[in-house]
Amino acid sequence: MFLRSHLRDGGRVPASVQPYFFLSYAHTPRFGAGGPDPDMWVERLFRDLCSHVMALTNLPAGAEAGFMDREIRSGEGWSERLGAALATCRVFVPLFSPRYFASEMCGKEWFAFAQRTIQHEALSNQPAEAIVPALWVPVPASQLPLPAERLQFNHNTFGERYVTDGLYGLIKLRGYAEQYESAVYELAKRIVRVAETVRLDPIRPLDYRLVPSAFGSPSSTARTLHVTVAAASRHDLPEGRSPEYYGDSALEWNPYHPVSQRPIAYVAEDLVRNLNYQTSVGSFDDEAGHFDSKQPPTRPEILIVDRWAVEDEQRRARLAAFDQESRPWINVVVPWNRYDHQSRAKENELAHRLEDTMPVKMSQGRAACRAAANGVANMETLGQILPQVVEAAAQQFLRHAQVYPPAGTPAGGSERPRLIGPMGMNSPPTVPSAPFPPDAGAETGSDAGPDTGPAGGPDTAPDARAGRGSGFGPGTGFGRLGGHGRAGEPGRTDRPGRPDHHKDNDRGDADDSES
Repeated sequence: MFLRSHLRDGGRVPASVQPYFFLSYAHTPRFGAGGPDPDMWVERLFRDLCSHVMALTNLPAGAEAGFMDREIRSGEGWSERLGAALATCRVFVPLFSPRYFASEMCGKEWFAFAQRTIQHEALSNQPAEAIVPALWVPVPASQLPLPAERLQFNHNTFGERYVTDGLYGLIKLRGYAEQYESAVYELAKRIVRVAETVRLDPIRPLDYRLVPSAFGSPSSTARTLHVTVAAASRHDLPEGRSPEYYGDSALEWNPYHPVSQRPIAYVAEDLVRNLNYQTSVGSFDDEAGHFDSKQPPTRPEILIVDRWAVEDEQRRARLAAFDQESRPWINVVVPWNRYDHQSRAKENELAHRLEDTMPVKMSQGRAACRAAANGVANMETLGQILPQVVEAAAQQFLRHAQVYPPAGTPAGGSERPRLIGPMGMNSPPTVPSAPFPPDAGAETGSDAGPDTGPAGGPDTAPDARAGRGSGFGPGTGFGRLGGHGRAGEPGRTDRPGRPDHHKDNDRGDADDSES
């Protein structure tokens, strides 16, 4: 309760409350009744890392060198403690293994920490590569989900045996004791170096039980999503509109300036990628003539709309025509900076004008997520509501995508048709609950916080270490959000004022058989 109230009050969290690193790992089931606890080897690694971190830093006595959920397992307050550690730790250390990337809990932890890094980059326009992966069991590159694949990390610096056998092999075999000690020491030095270089600010803890997973289902194909921005450039602004929020193209629109240092298109792109999508971005003005509602969709889409865009009559006409076409797989997000004095002065006028221009899309967007259509007040709220908006768009895509019979199935065969392509799945999902506390956007008014939509998620949290269900918790029928695409990411663009770097983190799954 101390940590939550401290963050809510806007104060700084004492260093003694912040873990230096968060060890994210997959629980291994016991083999046989009464067998030894296989996770004792992970605990040994954790203790060794903590000892090195204490020796390599000036952390005071009693400070948390690391966090491992060994003691939590289940019980009252487990999700709050886990969420608080992810919201305040300085470095995220995922232990890669095949079991790790099959774990919903690991994906949830990765997602929660990656949200912090994306927000840090948006606010500072500086890289936040605060994920330091470690090989517990080597994983073929073809089995890595997209967030892990995007990490730029050279494991070879930890030794040849580390690369071929992983820390588990080194710790189990006596002949590799020296290689184990060397690899762990190098890992601890990397953790300290990253922690001292990247200074992530603590954030409000997420409701860990409801956050989506950053990993996809092993059986799913690669998924793609397109982000379109409807906004002016600084060269065609309405009369009197300040150019400080705009750039040379719509993709450089930055509604949260000066707090945010990055255009919203690229922040949204990173947020969607954190849901394990291959993502592309584009301008509505460039794409308006290429929409064809008579063709089945090829991907879900998000349309980010500047209310000022409707002040241009030609753009308003294009938006109105777009609204008349039936494209329910495209969901709307309307950023709205209340500290932009010009926007605040014309808020009612611009809001009504956008409603008149796009009544269908605004109604549809409000049904999926009220905050997204009513005005997303800041960068934090954008990160909170976007998973829900993406999921709603994906649901509509599944309902409208073209159906193909499986290859080799004879006409009239008994096997049911299935969806194939970048979002291919067996059944449409339900819209998940917003994975954030009710007061997450309280300071921004009634339209700032996420809305659960008409088909809310589960009323109760999954078991602490259940490790089953979708990335949004049990009962959604959607599997984990995202997929294991190996193909290149379409539509990659060079981001203004930002180096090309991507990161993510993930976490271990539950052990049903473990006591």
